[in-house]
Amino acid sequence: MKKQNPNRSRIIGIRLTPQEYAAINIRFKTTTSRKLSDYLRHVLLNGSVTIRTRDQSLDDLMAVLIQLRTEFNAAGNNLNQSVKKLHLMRDNKELLPWIIAHEVHVKAIFKDVEEIKGRINQFADVWLRA
Repeated sequence: MKKQNPNRSRIIGIRLTPQEYAAINIRFKTTTSRKLSDYLRHVLLNGSVTIRTRDQSLDDLMAVLIQLRTEFNAAGNNLNQSVKKLHLMRDNKELLPWIIAHEVHVKAIFKDVEEIKGRINQFADVWLRA
C-alpha cells in the first residue's frame, strides 16, 4: 500500500544574511536529510535532527577501493578477451604472440595485487596509530 504524501501548497518565505544561510547550510550538510527543505521542515516541526558522523579514513578507503575495482574490471575484461582469442586460434604460429600478450596481462594483474597489498598496509598503519 502506497503512502500518500499531502500536497504542500503553503510557502513560507524567510530572508537570511549570507552568514545565516551559510550557518544553516553547514548544519544541513551534517544531517541525513537530502534536501534543505526537508531539513528545515524537520527542524521547525520537530526541533531535532539526526546528525551523521563521517569517518574520513573510511571515505579515503572507499575511494581507493572504487578505483581498484575499476582497474580489476579492466584487467578481467582483458584476460577474458585473451582467453576467447585463444579458443579461436587454429595454428601454432598464432599461439606465440598470444602467450606473450597473456604474460603482459598476468604481470599487470600481479602489479595491481601488489598495489592493493600496499594500500591495505597503509590503511592498517593509519588505523593502528589511532
